[in-house]
Amino acid sequence: MGAATSSMAAKFAFFPPDPPSYSVYSEEAANGKLRMTGVEERENVDVLRVRTRRGNEIVAMYVKNSCASLTVLYSHGNAADLGQIYHLFLQLSLHLGVNIMGYDYSGYGQSSGKASEQETYADIEAAQKCLVEKYGVREEETILYGQSVGSGPTVELATRLPAARAVVLHSPILSGLRVLYPPLNKTFWFDIFKNIDKIPLIDCPVLVIHGTEDEVVDCSHGKQLWELCKDKYEPLWLKGGHHCDLELFPQYLKHLRKFISAVEKLRRPNNNVTEQVNAQQPDGGAMDYNHTADDDKPRQNNNNVRLPRTRLSSDSREKSRPSIDKLKEKSRKSTDRLLKARNSTDQSERARNSFDRLGDIVRSVGLCNVDCLKHPAAEA
Repeated sequence: MGAATSSMAAKFAFFPPDPPSYSVYSEEAANGKLRMTGVEERENVDVLRVRTRRGNEIVAMYVKNSCASLTVLYSHGNAADLGQIYHLFLQLSLHLGVNIMGYDYSGYGQSSGKASEQETYADIEAAQKCLVEKYGVREEETILYGQSVGSGPTVELATRLPAARAVVLHSPILSGLRVLYPPLNKTFWFDIFKNIDKIPLIDCPVLVIHGTEDEVVDCSHGKQLWELCKDKYEPLWLKGGHHCDLELFPQYLKHLRKFISAVEKLRRPNNNVTEQVNAQQPDGGAMDYNHTADDDKPRQNNNNVRLPRTRLSSDSREKSRPSIDKLKEKSRKSTDRLLKARNSTDQSERARNSFDRLGDIVRSVGLCNVDCLKHPAAEA
């Protein structure tokens, strides 16, 4: 009975692109390195085949950013595969300054097997294990990112990785049945992706992003999940945003960068220190990472581990320089200001062009079709 119900739920939840948007081949000239067809080859991109504990072989891609200290493990939405979002990953890695590991669920793209809730859990587990074993990415250096259906495996893994640095939920779902039947206020045993019951178990900071005009997964899903978070970060409710166009909003990248900057500065304590810190707090609460308009740095509750501060570089007893040094310094600063003004204009132009490129990629991919949870027949 349970297997039949799970199979029925999978038919409503998963729509892998048919045919897949890419294929994978081995390039003999590059010592057998795997490549994807239909995409631009990059030296900083690895294409991988990863075996899951349930016996499937999934395709994954790893985008390396030489300046990154954190790695995003990205679980994409429905009706998409790596070939469609390849260039999006490249741009996100560049703009956010992170490494990115993306993967196709079983039955998606060139991954073997058939998609199901349990298979996606095995898939993300295999991808995270690959990050650890092949790239040396530690648990505390990992940010879990889940979009729409991808919020299911993301939340599941987050409950089992207590030292994960952070979680990002992009247009997330409360549960599978709650998307199809919004008034549902009870979790049934045959429901899938029960995020509503699992999210209070996540210890790390959680950022929720949702569009207010989402026609597939109502914004109330994101808001309720945010309310249930143990360690809330300032959410991003994109006014006028739909289910598949949030990357087009300038606030999207800006808020993500702010979040990543905040958690990057955070020195995650080990479990014993965490227990001691929470025990000292009157309410036993976790760290507060919320931002205000006037404070771009993560705040902490009393008695918590403080972020490192920059040491003062001057001694209070140091004498002022002779007047001739001041004149030289003034001349040098004047020249520097002129150069900085010119460079600022150039950088602004480059940033604007780069962001426009990201928007073009999102539009060309056709992300409007990425995350439909509703069966096509229901739209007829």
